[in-house]
Parts: sequence; C-alpha cells; structure tokens
Amino acid sequence: MPGHVVLKSTGPDPDPTEYLYVSLEQKRIDQTKPYDAKKACWVPCEKEGYVLGEIQGTKGDLVTVGLSGGETKNFKKDVVCQVNPPKFEKCEDMSNLTYLNDASVLYNLKSRYVCKLIYTYSGLFCVAINPYKRYPIYTNRVVKIYQGKRRNEVPPHIFAIADGAYMDMLQNHENQSMLITGESGAGKTENTKKVIQYFANIARRSDHFDKKVVQVKFSSGGVSFLAPSLP
Repeated sequence: MPGHVVLKSTGPDPDPTEYLYVSLEQKRIDQTKPYDAKKACWVPCEKEGYVLGEIQGTKGDLVTVGLSGGETKNFKKDVVCQVNPPKFEKCEDMSNLTYLNDASVLYNLKSRYVCKLIYTYSGLFCVAINPYKRYPIYTNRVVKIYQGKRRNEVPPHIFAIADGAYMDMLQNHENQSMLITGESGAGKTENTKKVIQYFANIARRSDHFDKKVVQVKFSSGGVSFLAPSLP
C-alpha cells in the first residue's frame, strides 16, 4: 500500500523522526502564515466541516465572512469560531490552545495527520488517528525514546501513556488502567497490541520485570496493570 514503510528484518530500525516531530522547515512555514486576530475565523462548511474565512463586517446577529475564491457569505455569530495564532500550528497538546473550539480541534488534528503525526494529546487523553499505513513508530528504537521519560519530554505517543502508567505503578504501588476507546476501525485493537508490545520490550530491559511479577489484564477497550505485592 502506498505510504507504507517496510521494516527490514536485519539492520538498524528506520529513523522515526518525521513521524514524531514537526520538521524545522514546516515550523518556519507555519510561523509565517498571515494572521489577523480580529478578522480570522472558522465557519461551517458542509463538505469540509469548517473552513477558514475573514470577517468583513457584522450587522446585528449576522457576520459577513469572506471565503477563499472571493465568495462572501453571512453566518450567525454563534457559529463563527476564533482562530488560534500561528504559534499553535500542529500543537502537540490541544489543552494549550488559546481557542479550544470544535473547528480548532479538528484543524489541529487534521494538520498533524497530514504531516504523518497520528498522535496528539488533549490534556490527559491521547488522540490517535488511524493512518491505514505502516509507520516506523513502534520499533525498538522508538521504545528507547520513550522508556523512562516524562510525557512532556517526548512527542505524543501511545508508548508515553503506557510508560507513564508503568512508572506510576512502580512508584505508587497502585494498580493502573488504560482506557482505549473509539469507533470501529479507529485503531483500538492495534493500539492495545502496541501497549502489549511496549511492555514486552521493556520487560527484557528492566530489573523490575526480572525481580517482580507484574500482571497485565486485558478487557474490551482497556488494559489494567496490577502492581506487584510489596515484600
């Protein structure tokens, strides 16, 4: 399938950088986008969900918006959404957005997805969009990037969530759970498999797995980690 990255059985793992981080060139392009805080807006669109527009005037409860192609339409004020400044382009954690409206959330997820960034945080949650392609972001090389790291030290990933649950279990000696939910085809099963893979991988590296038995239970849409008993 086009877009697949074929993993070789021998040799080093592929470089995952472009699938985890926004490139410096892309950041430069994003930061130079024109932006007028008073005029930029999102408006509803049947085909796209929301499209970018420019406020040209208001009259009572109606807002006149200029759209791409020179078209002008009137919208009710309550459906016109504000646009975030360029510094929030492809934001890793949407809870940091100045404007957390539906249009801004959808735009951020879409813009990251187009750049092959399928994971995005929204506060405590990690949003995953199924790329229907194989990206090299679950290799041993990627496991090393996330193992033992704080969530804000690494880009969004299911491995970061898994490692956070594992570290909390070891430090607090309390059971941990992960809820993986979504519509059919969203990637619930695949992400659950990746959580299992992550723990299987760090099991070979960690003294905690050698000395203590950590039970992992799986149920529909969730993973539970049972803390080992204290000596």
